[in-house]
Amino acid sequence: MMDALPLDDVGAVKVYLGLPLFGARTPDGGMKEVGRRQAEDVGLLVFKPVVVGAADELPHVVTALQKNGCVQRGAPVALVGFSAGGAAALDALSQSKVAIDAAVFINASTGLSASIQAYEKATGKTYAWSPASRELAHETDAVDHVAEIAAHRPALLFLQGTDDSVIDSSAANQLVDHLKPFYGEHLQQIQLVRPAGMTHQWAADPAALAEVRKTASDWLAGQHP
Repeated sequence: MMDALPLDDVGAVKVYLGLPLFGARTPDGGMKEVGRRQAEDVGLLVFKPVVVGAADELPHVVTALQKNGCVQRGAPVALVGFSAGGAAALDALSQSKVAIDAAVFINASTGLSASIQAYEKATGKTYAWSPASRELAHETDAVDHVAEIAAHRPALLFLQGTDDSVIDSSAANQLVDHLKPFYGEHLQQIQLVRPAGMTHQWAADPAALAEVRKTASDWLAGQHP
């Protein structure tokens, strides 16, 4: 994400956080272990530690930045999340443990239900829902928490590619439609943009990459000029 979105035009301290279970945080056994967890229960053993785990870490990250003098207390906080990272950002917004002023969601999952739909489409397997995973879906499906997400009217930009074959774009449509009534006369604070031809792996396409960089940078810079 750092290489794809340097956000050089945004005057802010930028921190790029790795998701639990991926990259430098891959568990013992590497991606083979992640695959085993996915096969056993992608909802409780992958989505939960990755998405909810990342959202739960955000308050500690902000506190650490403040203690180390990187940011002042009360400084605006903005989030950018792609795919599962977008779900984590939405979960952090719904938790309201950190005051978030703006966010950009790129081909984002809108919660466990959307992620399970993507998983079933990609693998051809049917996920075995349990009471615990249904409860997790209720806790993380952003459409069930629009009041909390919109409580302080954060500036929210959703970038959903027209050719994303992984995440069903109808979830972003539904979420934005449910959020809008909470914004009243401040509808300019929430926007859904559909970059034409953009696939899920937008960073691999120079045209999509350029569009996402400019749109995200303009949005974030415009919130705190």
